[in-house]
Amino acid sequence: MSSRENRRSRADYVRHRNGDATGRPQVTEGAAVDAGGPRVSVIIPTADGDRYGYLDSLLGQLREQTYQNFEVIVIKGDKRQGRGINYGAELARGEFLLTFDDDSRLGSADTIATLVSAMDADPRIGMAGCENRVPSDAGWFVRRLMAEVPRRSSAPVSVITDSDMAEHPCLMMRKDVFYQVGGEHELIPRGLDPYLRREFRAAGVRVVVVPGIWIHHLPPPTLRHALRQFYRNGRMSVLVSKRFPDLALDNALAHGEAKIEAKPVWLRALRHAGRMAGAVVTLKWIYLATTVAYGLGALSGVFAPEQTTARAE
Repeated sequence: MSSRENRRSRADYVRHRNGDATGRPQVTEGAAVDAGGPRVSVIIPTADGDRYGYLDSLLGQLREQTYQNFEVIVIKGDKRQGRGINYGAELARGEFLLTFDDDSRLGSADTIATLVSAMDADPRIGMAGCENRVPSDAGWFVRRLMAEVPRRSSAPVSVITDSDMAEHPCLMMRKDVFYQVGGEHELIPRGLDPYLRREFRAAGVRVVVVPGIWIHHLPPPTLRHALRQFYRNGRMSVLVSKRFPDLALDNALAHGEAKIEAKPVWLRALRHAGRMAGAVVTLKWIYLATTVAYGLGALSGVFAPEQTTARAE
C-alpha cells in the first residue's frame, strides 16, 4: 500500500474521543490525482451542508485551484467540529491534511500549491496557515465586523512566520504529526485552535503562517445571525472553563509564537469588560454588540445547571 494511502482508525489515534462520529462523509477528487492517490486531503466539516451558501462557493473555488492532486472530504451533519475533522482524517489518504471551515473563501488560485511548497521546503513545519483578509467586495456589515472584531482578520506577512494565527479556516498539517498528537480534542466545543497548536509545538514542529496567500473567513451575513453566533461562542467558552479549566486557552491577537496558557474565569471576565469599554470609546459598535452577546452567553454558561454543562460534551 502506498504511504499516501496509509490511514488509521479514529478509535486508534484520537486521544480525546466523544462518542461515535455522526457526520456523513462525501468524498470527491481533484482533477489531477495520480496513481499513488491524492497527496492532500481537504477536510471540511459542516453542520448543515450550506452555511449561508458559503460552502458551495468554497467547493467551486477548490475546483479552480492550480494544484489538483487532492481529495475533498466533506463531513456533513456533525455539530462537533473536532469530531468531524477527526473522522475526515480517518478517511484521508493524503500525506497532508488541509482543513477549511464551511464559511472560508479562498483568496487565490494557488493557495494549496503554496502551502504544499512550504511544507516540502521545510520538514520542520508541521502546521501552516495563511492570512485572513477583509474582502473588499463583501457587504458593509461583513467588512465592518471583520475589521472591528479581533482575529476576524490578520496582518500580512512577508516571510514564513511562526504564528498563533494559523487556524482551522485554512490549515495544512502533516497527517503523521496529527495522528501522533492524538488529533482534535472532541470533548471541547470551543478552543480547538489553541489546543491543537499547543500539541503540535509540543511535538517539536513549527506552526506558521505562509505569505502570499490568504482567505476570507466570512462571518454571518446579518447582525442577528452574528449575535446568535457570538452568544453561543460565549456560552461554550465558559462551559469549557467549567469542565476543562486547563483547556481554557488564550488566543494571541498578533503573529509570533504565542505563550498558550489557561486563564481563570474571573480574569477572562475582567478582560472582557475592558474590551467592551474599549469598543465604546473607539465607537466600534458592531464589536460592542458582539462583545455584549458573547458576555451574555458566558453568563448563561456560568449559571447553567450541571446537567446542561455535561451535555456540552
